[in-house]
Amino acid sequence: MQYTNLGRTGLNVSRIALGCMSYGTPAWRPWVLDEEAAQPFFRRAVELGINFFDTADMYSRGVSEEVTGRALRKYARLDEVVVATKVYFPMRGEAAGPHKRAGAPNMSGLGRKHVVQACEASLKRLGLDTIDLYQLHRLDPVVPLEETLAALDLLIRQGKVRYIGSSSTYAFKLMQALGLSDSHGWPRFVSMQNHYNLVYREEEREMLPLCRQEGIGVIPWSPLARGMLAGTRHRGEKPTTARADSDAGLAAELYDAPEDWAVVDATLAVAAARNVSPAEVALAWLLQKPGVTAPIVGATKLEHLEAAARAVEITLTEAEVKALEAPYRPHAVRGWL
Repeated sequence: MQYTNLGRTGLNVSRIALGCMSYGTPAWRPWVLDEEAAQPFFRRAVELGINFFDTADMYSRGVSEEVTGRALRKYARLDEVVVATKVYFPMRGEAAGPHKRAGAPNMSGLGRKHVVQACEASLKRLGLDTIDLYQLHRLDPVVPLEETLAALDLLIRQGKVRYIGSSSTYAFKLMQALGLSDSHGWPRFVSMQNHYNLVYREEEREMLPLCRQEGIGVIPWSPLARGMLAGTRHRGEKPTTARADSDAGLAAELYDAPEDWAVVDATLAVAAARNVSPAEVALAWLLQKPGVTAPIVGATKLEHLEAAARAVEITLTEAEVKALEAPYRPHAVRGWL
């Protein structure tokens, strides 16, 4: 495994982050692995040198944090690992829409009350004294940024959080947050968890240049485009996995353009020529992009994890990168509006 600093911080993280959304309880989503089934993935991740683990309070309604915390206490040295979690989405009831409040007051959004109490609840579930990286799962269109940033500043001063990060949003909103932090003397966001892969590259227009300029580490989600870039989905076929069945609407929202399959074909061709898996090629491409710290890889088979670790050792040639990027066509903004 290789390691790097997260943005301009002194926080040393592995080039692959294990996404823990897949671990918790299948009562939340049928494709989620329960605690017993999740154990081999945490153990193997630590064996492979992965020290970066990303979860969220809303994954399995808190159970993912509980499973992650217990597994890391069992298999890892806690002073070496970096644990990241998130806040925003409802923890009780169902939201009425992407930016609507849930039926339970103060159990979602980025108001001071919810941010502080959500952090304290996450700490209890994780079994930790401090969260290494506390991220906004989305920006709140209702609560002023000043209130949210002041709440995060409070958590850092209380020793409950070490670093803060943001997730999918507009580049101008991220810059606005950085400006507010600078003007008030509050801690800045050190990371951006955004939607970025070979099939979806719109983040290259504004977000990635901004992150490079401001020294913000990029930790992309969906690095394999929900299996398209791993070669597990095929043109014209309806996915038959439990995850595809349970959230088909999101899959169609993210990846429904016919031209995306030309990118998949290019990935398969480069992989075949190298005699490696398509997933390794897609992850290697991401790892070579300037500013990218660590793709967040979800794994429900151990080979997914092994392939991600192998990708760190691959260096693509200039010709291979051009072949992978040539078929890309622009997309509408997807994955967070």
